[in-house]
Formats: sequence, C-alpha cells, structure tokens
Amino acid sequence: MRLPDRGAAGEKGFVNQVERHVASLTDDGRYRLLIEAVTDYAIYMLDPAGRVVSWNPGAQRFKGYTESEILGSPFSRFYSEEERRAGVPERALETAARDGRFESEGWRIRKDGSRFWAHVVIDPIRDPSGGIHGFAKITRDLTERRLSEATLRREQEQFRILVQGVTDYAIYMLDPDGRVASWNAGAQRIKGYLPEEIIGQHFSRFYTTEDAESGEPRRALETAVREGKFDREGWRVRKDGSRFWAHVVIDPLRDEQGRAIGFAKVTRDLTERRESQRVLEEMREALFQSRKMDAIGQLTGGIAHDFNNLLTAILGSLELVRRRLPEDARVTPLVDNAVQAAQRGASLIHRMLAFARRQNLNPEPVDVPGLVRGMTELLRRSLGPSIEVEARFPPALGPARADANQLEMALLNLAVNARDAMPEGIGRIVISARAENVGPGHATDLTPGDYICLSVTDTGEGMDEGTLAQAVEPFFTTKGVGKGTGLGLSMIHGMAEQSGGRLVLRSRNGEGTTDELWLPAAPAKVEAPDADQPPAAPLAAAPLAAAAATPLVVLAVDDDVLVLMNTAAMLEDLGHEVFQAISGRKALEILRREKKIDLLIVDQAMPQMTGTQLIDEIRRDRPDLPILLATGYAELPAGMGVGIPMLAKPFGQQALADAVAAVVRPGRKAA
Repeated sequence: MRLPDRGAAGEKGFVNQVERHVASLTDDGRYRLLIEAVTDYAIYMLDPAGRVVSWNPGAQRFKGYTESEILGSPFSRFYSEEERRAGVPERALETAARDGRFESEGWRIRKDGSRFWAHVVIDPIRDPSGGIHGFAKITRDLTERRLSEATLRREQEQFRILVQGVTDYAIYMLDPDGRVASWNAGAQRIKGYLPEEIIGQHFSRFYTTEDAESGEPRRALETAVREGKFDREGWRVRKDGSRFWAHVVIDPLRDEQGRAIGFAKVTRDLTERRESQRVLEEMREALFQSRKMDAIGQLTGGIAHDFNNLLTAILGSLELVRRRLPEDARVTPLVDNAVQAAQRGASLIHRMLAFARRQNLNPEPVDVPGLVRGMTELLRRSLGPSIEVEARFPPALGPARADANQLEMALLNLAVNARDAMPEGIGRIVISARAENVGPGHATDLTPGDYICLSVTDTGEGMDEGTLAQAVEPFFTTKGVGKGTGLGLSMIHGMAEQSGGRLVLRSRNGEGTTDELWLPAAPAKVEAPDADQPPAAPLAAAPLAAAAATPLVVLAVDDDVLVLMNTAAMLEDLGHEVFQAISGRKALEILRREKKIDLLIVDQAMPQMTGTQLIDEIRRDRPDLPILLATGYAELPAGMGVGIPMLAKPFGQQALADAVAAVVRPGRKAA
C-alpha cells in the first residue's frame, strides 16, 4: 500500500503519527504490516552503535539497497565521505540520545553513488530503565522539492536582477498604504531618488501639487483594487522638482484569500514621445495651413489673372473714350470716376497677386534706412499728426535684397495697420532694422543665411491668439466694413516669401504688435535713394500717349476677345496697323501669310499653346522679330521666357506705347 503524498508541510505530523503507531503496537505482525506498507518513507531501525537492524520497502526503493545487502551495515554509508570524516553520523545519534530527537535535511548517498536530498528524523528507542535500546530512523526523499525550490529561487533571483537592471521603466512595489517598498535602477534614473531616500515614503510625492491635493494618488490605488488595474498618463514630479510626462500602471498584489497586500507599480517616462507628438502635430498643422494658403493662392492667382484681363479692357477702353470725348462737365467726371475705380481694382488685384506670390519682382540691393528716410514725408501724410514715428537703425547696416517699390508698399501698409490699431488714433510707431545670421532651427524657420529684419512696432491694442493666427489669411480683417480689403498683410506675406524671406507677427492683447519683415541680405552696399525724390505718379496721372513716330505692323495675340479688341484699339489709336489672333495657331497662320509684321504682342496664359510656346515656334523662322509678352503675373515656368520683354497687365495706352518703343528701335520695320 502506498500512502498519499502529504507534502513537506505535513511531513513532521506524519512522522509523529508513525512514531505513535510504533509505540502503540505490541503485535509484531501488525507492526510489520504497517512498516512494510510504506514506500514513500524509508523506515528502519538502528542498534545503539548505528548499524541497520531492519529495512522497509520504502528504504529499498529510494536508497537502492535490498534488506540482505544493508542489514548489519552502519547507517553512515548513506552519508558522503566528507561528512563521515567530520563525524556527522555520530553527532546525529548523540543529538537524538541527548535531546530525544534529531531532525535535519541534507544530501545522502544511494547505492549507485547518486545523491538525493533527504529529510531525516531519528528518535531514540529506550528500554524500561531508560537505556538506549536503539534508534528509529525515518527518511524522506525531497530531491524534487529541493530542485523545485532551487529553480524557484533561481527564477526569483533572475527576476530580481532583471527588474533591477531595467533602466527605461521605474518598477517598484508599494505596501497597502501606498508607501514605497522596493526601488529599481529605472526608478532611480527617471525619478532621481536613491533607494535609501525613497523606500518607506508615500508614492504621492511623485504627483504634482494640484493632483496630490485633489486626491489623485488615493483614487489610483482604489481604482487598482476595484478594477484590477490602474492605467493612466499624466504629469509626475522628479526629485529636483522638474516635471515629466509619465505612463503609469498599478496592479494590486493579493494573498491566497484575495486580499490586497500591496501594489506593483510601473512608470514609463514618455516626455520625449509627447514632445515628438507635439512637434508632429505642429508640423501637420503647419502643413495643413501651408496647403490651405497654397490652395487659396492658386485660386487667388487664377481669379486675379481673369480680373487683370477685364481691367486691361476696361482701363484701355476708358482711356480711349476719355481722349475722344469732348470736354463735358457732366460726362468727363463720370469717365474719370470710372478710371479711378478701375485703378483701385487694379491695386486690389496687385495685392492678390502679391499674396499668391505671382507678381513680378525686381530684387536688388536696398538700403533700408535710406528707403525709410525717403518715405518720411509719405508716412507723415498717411499716418497723420497724432501718430509719432521713430526710426532706429544701427550705424552700419548692410543692404537687403528686395524689390524697393514692393518694400515701400509693404512698409506703408504695416504703418497704416499700426495706426489703425491705436486707441483713439494716438500712439507711437517705431521702425527699426537689424542684421542677423539665421542658423538651423531658428524660430523663423528660414533657410540658414544672413538676413535684414525690418520691424514695425506699435503701441496699439494688439491681437489675441485667434486673431494673430488668422492675420495673414486673405480677406481677413478686423477693420470695419469698407475700411480694409484684408489683403494688406497677405500681400506682404506673399512678397516676403517670394523674396526668400518671411513675415513674422508678434502680438498680445493690450501690448501692441511687432511686425518683422525678414529679407535676405544683399552682398554689397548701395547708395541711399534721394530722400527728396517724389514717389512715382499713379496711373491716373500718367500723360496720354502721343501718336507713334514710326507706324508699325503689329500682330496682337490674346485668347480673351475683350483684351484683344482693346489692345488693337489702343495700338491703332497710336497709329499702328494691327492684325488680331485669338490663338497661337491663328497667329502662326497670319505670320506665314503676312511677312511685313514688325512686332508681336502675345498673351502668356492661352489654351493649347501658351505665349512662350508660340514664341519658340516663331523664332525658328524669324529669330529677330521684336516680341512683347503680356502677362498678369509671374506665371512663366522656371527657365522659360528668359530675355523676353514683359508687358504687365493691366496696362494703359501710355504703358503700351512705352513698351513698344522699348522693343522696336526707331526706323526699324519689317523688310
């Protein structure tokens, strides 16, 4: 019979039970029946000298000796040679005799020389007079348990080493009240505390003051107990007081009855990832805004192109009508009024093209302080006497590379905007400039290089974040109806970007605004413009063109019938003969038929064949034919149209006459 395995915990009780049975049995048969039935325990007797005098099947099973092989042999043969030399077997019997019991665990030797881990109990057997009659010895093979415990200890040690070796995660234990009970290297690296500084302290010290006061640490532990896990992200505090963005997991530790006896806490520092995500979101937003502005720019450029054609026809026709009508007090003012309205439209289109970055720029070295001094009178008249204007420039400031006319317009626009932001129209504007070398990662995000920063600072009302974010969007304005188109800053933004610079706005509510216009620095200094030179006269003040000194035969090409008719009418009024073509193919037919053409005026944006494509076709046969390319904006593909004289739309008769005179030398006509 094989008795059930009671485990290590119940072994002592089982040994006591066997001993009680041995003591109570008087019948030799019953005693032998019990002993022979046990196979999980080696139960045998020793004489007073330690020789084996009985041997049960359990002893034979895990020690390997048969009864005939072991009876009469000293039990010391079950010990190792080292223990025998050290007298361990003798001391075991002495302890049993002296103390009434010997109990221990240790390695023992089987018959085949292999070792096993044994739990041994030796009890003295005494005669009625108290003398030692022998010893009862019970041995249990606990090798498997010993190996399991060793494996468990090894795994626990490996886990401890693993946890201690982790530096990317703070892994530590809390007691049921939330006090730190262990601390790994990752916790020390992330939170800054040494183990002796933090063990025993409450984990709430890792929370921000506001979270700690609101009871967040307590709720975290309660959630872990109630739901089996607490998983959250939030700000935590290091030993030095700095904050980091943490991902926190808290798991409850439970005993066999399911009661929470502590918590396992894992914290990951996600500050870098959070910052990367923030930067990525900002980049996505910037990309979205860039695409939105580009889409608006393309739409604006297309609309401006069409309006340029309309305004070209309107302005040209009005000029011709104005010249041909007799002076009439009732009619002439109406025509002049229409001309002024069309010119305002042309100015608006110019701003739209500037925003869309499709205007023609003439970049050149510009002395910024000299340009501002030259605008002093214009600024004074535009801003009024209640606005104080102050200029601050360093003694030696290199030139900026920009279109001087566009820069003047931009500066005037910024100054007027600043005036309009002044409470009750009273305040101060400071215009200044500085040179700066922009490196990688600069706040302006400009290409590294040397720049001139022209700034306009006012004492106005300033802008909130929402207004500032929309300030350069086209048609956005905070001015009243009819007081602004919303294209001023958009135009400046477009001009700056097209010039290789940037418009940067800095403002806060109630603290005024600073507009920074960053422009590439020019390689050389230039002379300042004449401060007394008057500004260019507006289109309305341009003198009417006189008849051409040398009549020409001109081929005008434009797909817009209104523009084509207007161009032909102005040319004919100047004394030229005009052929008209509404497409590139039609123009080629006329050129093959009419060999006396002296000048070609062609629109760029035409379907099927653009102006530059038509020019390429013509130059194969007539490379010396003078050509004017009419365009509403800088729409030429990169590398095309180089060296071709341009006629900007919308144009009046005088501009047309000047352009014709510039490309056709006096007396030159077709052969």
